[in-house]
Amino acid sequence: MLLNIVLAALSGLLLVLVHPPFNLWWFAPIALAPLLVAAARERSWQRRVLLGLASGYVHWFGLCPWIQFVLEVHGDMGYWGSRGTFLLFCFLKALHFALFAALAGWVMRLRWAALAAPALWVGIERTNGPFGFAWLTLGNAGTDMGIPMRLAPFTGVYGLSFLFALMAATLALVFLKRPRVELAPILLVPALALLPALPEPVKPDHQAAVVQSNFAESRLYTRAEMAVELSQLSLLTTEQVLQPGLPRPDLLLWPEVPAPLFYSTDGATRTMTESVARTNQLPFLFGAVTYTLEGAPLNSAVLLGARGESLSRYDKMYLVPFGEFVPPVFTFVNRISDGVGDYSPGQHLIVSKVAGHGIGTFICYESAMPHFVREFANGGGDVLINLTNDGYFGRSAARQQHLNLARMRAAENRRWLLRPTNNGVTVSIDPAGRVRERFPEFVRTAGRLGYRYETAKTFYTHHGDWFAIGCLLAGIGAAFWATVRPNYRKPA
Repeated sequence: MLLNIVLAALSGLLLVLVHPPFNLWWFAPIALAPLLVAAARERSWQRRVLLGLASGYVHWFGLCPWIQFVLEVHGDMGYWGSRGTFLLFCFLKALHFALFAALAGWVMRLRWAALAAPALWVGIERTNGPFGFAWLTLGNAGTDMGIPMRLAPFTGVYGLSFLFALMAATLALVFLKRPRVELAPILLVPALALLPALPEPVKPDHQAAVVQSNFAESRLYTRAEMAVELSQLSLLTTEQVLQPGLPRPDLLLWPEVPAPLFYSTDGATRTMTESVARTNQLPFLFGAVTYTLEGAPLNSAVLLGARGESLSRYDKMYLVPFGEFVPPVFTFVNRISDGVGDYSPGQHLIVSKVAGHGIGTFICYESAMPHFVREFANGGGDVLINLTNDGYFGRSAARQQHLNLARMRAAENRRWLLRPTNNGVTVSIDPAGRVRERFPEFVRTAGRLGYRYETAKTFYTHHGDWFAIGCLLAGIGAAFWATVRPNYRKPA
């Protein structure tokens, strides 16, 4: 049992190392192998649950230590309160690993385990969003891998997860000395070369003038201070529009900010933002707090026309746990964002129109939801824009982790993606998921982000998580079959 626990914990560690800040992506094809070996060796499903908990605990503890920092610094929970809450979070998230390990013990007995185990892993990965907190998947480790990224427009990130899990399962079967015929599915890997190559880098033909506001996270701004800040941002915007030697931009962008930008209730804020659009005679998209008719706050993306008129408003639909609302299990935790109460989720996905082109705007944490972001592209979004504020992360690896999520969304939908942020990482991302332009972090600045409008829809954009849902059904079916068939293979 001790060796199996060590193997399970090793998988948890490898699954941490493949992501920022380490970026040891070459571990991705082997990361799950130790856990699969441990699950295959352990006959008791109850003990396999413990193996999964050990693996999941190591994984989430190593991947998201910034959660403890956020709770302590911005949630005012103190040293012990933040750590205790973070450990509870790791335990709850480890339940996904526990379920996988419990079922994988049966699945690994099948002659087609090399396919069944990866399907089970992908299917359980897909449940992270509906049941708690979605963040990086195994497939996100492949963001900089040219060949695996060919899968993204067809299967989404889950195809890459399946690929890496398939390679790991094959390695586990080799270690368990299984017959060579059971390793045959690994022959699918070279077939990736038959998929269309990633699009070549092309020069953008449109530009957005973008302000990186660099508001302090923990500061409470008075109305007078906010007026000064908005004046400075307005000046930065106009200076960027009038940059000598550069063509006029097509769009003005400000990010999601922690400052009290109350567009719908503060006349001064509304007047200033409308003035920005009118002065520069350009459409203007920015993050703001608005309210429902019942008075509940909304985290919104407001789009104004070139005359300052309101064109559209998108209200964030997937809220950040602890940041914008407190999950029921954690009612003792302070919400991190200041200035308003718990936010209310938006009810409608909006694709705005600018000069005849569709603009799909999603906010911050929503970039972790591939099934949701593809709806913007499928609904007519010719370019994707992710307004975000990563300032609460401090200088942790969460900033790069969040960026990698956005990069995968661009590749899945073959769309340019602009990412204006409060203090970084502000970038433009091309349809292959490559970062093309990047602002310096932790400074107030402005610049241009290039992009192109794309109208062709990928298979994933059209059909969504068909692959992940299919894997979930296949994985559960395989586990059921392995438990009821009369003559199953004894574990090694």
